[in-house]
Amino acid sequence: MGTAILLVAAYLIGSMPFGYWAVRLFRGEDIRTKGSGNIGASNVWRVYGWKLGLPIVLLDVAKGFVPALVGILVFDDLRGVLAGGAAMAGHYRPLFLGFAKGGKTVATAAGVFFAVAPLVGLTAAAVWLVCFLVFRYASLASMAAAVAIPIVAWLYGEPWPTLVFSLGAAVAVILLHRPNIGRLRRGEEHRAQLRRRGSPAPG
Repeated sequence: MGTAILLVAAYLIGSMPFGYWAVRLFRGEDIRTKGSGNIGASNVWRVYGWKLGLPIVLLDVAKGFVPALVGILVFDDLRGVLAGGAAMAGHYRPLFLGFAKGGKTVATAAGVFFAVAPLVGLTAAAVWLVCFLVFRYASLASMAAAVAIPIVAWLYGEPWPTLVFSLGAAVAVILLHRPNIGRLRRGEEHRAQLRRRGSPAPG
């Protein structure tokens, strides 16, 4: 019973579409009609800048961190990663948006790893940052970090629940970025400007 309550709570936390809510509240707009149409932190940041994007990054990370940490502290590593997976599922198909398409789970997955395997999470974050600064594609940086996660988890000697979860999370992130892979191959993917100029990008 305790595990079921944990997983349901984790899914509900993951379902909170902070990107959608924040843009509605502060801009009176639907983020799903802007930029890539994604409700996640990356699209919010790209369209509205860091002042709105950074809080969404932190909130999306927290959606994975809190359930996974509770799972570890109250139960064990296995329940921790299961709770993290439930939060990612909620972020991808949020209840509060009628199970419509949500985010690509990158920030939420990072939060899970910060809870269950902090060194893995920090290493993956470093891979993301370096890749982003070099190529300036958030999608490419996210996929590079995803590929690195199971390798790093294995090198750090993480327990089997974390290893299995790291592989599953990596596969999920790559699959959810299939449209981005197509745009990268065609040279159509949005390349970030390190210095924001002008007004928010049109939808």
